[in-house]
Amino acid sequence: MKLRNLLLAATVLAVPVAAKAQPYNQPIVGLYVGAGAGYDYMTNTSISNFDVQGRQLGQNPQNPIIQNFVGNSHLRSDGGFAGLGSIGWGLGNGLRLEVEGSYREQHTHLQNNINFRFANANINGGNSNIGIQGGGNVQNYGGMFNAVYDFNNLGWPVVPYVGLGVGYLWTELQSFNFHVAGFPGNAQVNSSSKGSFAAQGIVGVAYNIPGIYGLALTGEVRGLGVTQSLKYSVRAGSLPAGNGNSIIANSFKLGGQAHVTALVGLRYAFNAAPPPPPPPPAPAPVAAPARSYLVFFDWDRADLTARARQVIAEAAQNSTKIQYTRIEVNGYTDTSGTPAYNQRLSVRRAEAVAAELVRDGVPRNVMDLHGFGETHLLVQTGPGVREPQNRRVEIIYH
Repeated sequence: MKLRNLLLAATVLAVPVAAKAQPYNQPIVGLYVGAGAGYDYMTNTSISNFDVQGRQLGQNPQNPIIQNFVGNSHLRSDGGFAGLGSIGWGLGNGLRLEVEGSYREQHTHLQNNINFRFANANINGGNSNIGIQGGGNVQNYGGMFNAVYDFNNLGWPVVPYVGLGVGYLWTELQSFNFHVAGFPGNAQVNSSSKGSFAAQGIVGVAYNIPGIYGLALTGEVRGLGVTQSLKYSVRAGSLPAGNGNSIIANSFKLGGQAHVTALVGLRYAFNAAPPPPPPPPAPAPVAAPARSYLVFFDWDRADLTARARQVIAEAAQNSTKIQYTRIEVNGYTDTSGTPAYNQRLSVRRAEAVAAELVRDGVPRNVMDLHGFGETHLLVQTGPGVREPQNRRVEIIYH
């Protein structure tokens, strides 16, 4: 697989599709567990330090006839499976500490032949290069300790996170063999495990699944390095190399490994709580009882209309809800009619309103009655104008 295809696949796996932003992307507090699976790619890894012997028919097998070592090679990965499980503890501030167990497996092959040259050997014209080919499965497994930080406060549909890890991994070569190019026969590599310290970096995102508090879908990309070279032995056996010559491979070194891993998985936090309910709406403010009221009259009349009685009843009812020391009942008229007549009419209107207040339960001794005639107009007019807004009584609580 080409590197650009790998990066594209890793990007797709690392960004889960989120339908909407979650309102409860809160830091993890306490115990959680996680698991993931995906694709692992090991970059080219050196094969070096071959311990080989060459033997010629009829010669003492203890006398090596390899003239010189021509070149090293690299293992090239075909990619493969990766899986892991983790258990951790969230500190409540975005930081998480976890231990992880992981397994990776992929098929590999030598990118180039490992070339040797026979001395004084009549092979294809003499002094010919002999190329060794090979490959097999590479398995990595072991444990890591990770420190991870979640970015919970970005307001995004997903929670990004980054992390670093250190640990110890074992590398085992399974069904791994070598053979001389163009000749039958294989030399099997012993399948013993070799251990090395390892380190990794983590970049990922988590999407909290709606309605299942604590459960999150995760997608991430990891870069893993196995820091040490590992030496492996080859089972005894000679590889035919033509004209009675053969090669015996005894051991070799596998160089430090670099892995790129793309994973999707699930994580469950045991102490996750549902988001707090939204605060209840603030109660609507209660309107304070009015402290003044207007009662209107028909032209040249002092008797109360039905609407006027409703206003007076409301004023009387609200008198029990407010504090007051006295009530003014002030009568007015418009400018039609003579001033003297209007003065008397305004008084009659004030008396009519006061009498109705008494009938509605307001004591008469708290009222002060006034008649202002055509003075203090609510709507300014000239003389002789019938203005309904000026034909009124004002009830004022003091």
